[in-house]
Amino acid sequence: MSISLYDATVPSYLQILGAALGLIDKAEAFCAEKGISEQDLLATHFGEDMLPLAQQLKWLTTHSLGAIEGVRAGLFQPDRSPPAESLAAHREQISGTIAVLKAIAPEEIESFIGRDMVFAVPARDFRIDFTAENFLLSFSLPNFYFHATTAYDLLRHLGAPIGKMDFLGQPRIKMPA
Repeated sequence: MSISLYDATVPSYLQILGAALGLIDKAEAFCAEKGISEQDLLATHFGEDMLPLAQQLKWLTTHSLGAIEGVRAGLFQPDRSPPAESLAAHREQISGTIAVLKAIAPEEIESFIGRDMVFAVPARDFRIDFTAENFLLSFSLPNFYFHATTAYDLLRHLGAPIGKMDFLGQPRIKMPA
């Protein structure tokens, strides 16, 4: 059995984005229970050279829907706008991303195969050329999982009551015949 580009990307984005919504719910409850401000929680990071939780959550959208939009345009430039300032705003952003991803036809994603694609950071005079499928599979997905994992790890490190299943979300299991 072969696997399509759509199958390798969109359902994986949806699974982890759905899990991220659950993490946001638990983060809100954790803040309320422990008396932690959302702004303090969202500002948490592992080191000065790492992005805070707010940015980790934002980049889930950037490296899922933003990556697909970049492939559509043939150019992906990282979104440098400030992240949302509340957990509710992150929930809204991720929920909107899920809705748009669910509406994408598999045929559109398959039509990307073989297209030229550029990753660019103009402020740094930086450019990498990809094919669309290699951009999605070797750049976008790894970045997506990196930011999802870092967001999970930050919450876990702070003591939020989360575990592996909270990260995994709803796996795509085989349904009984």
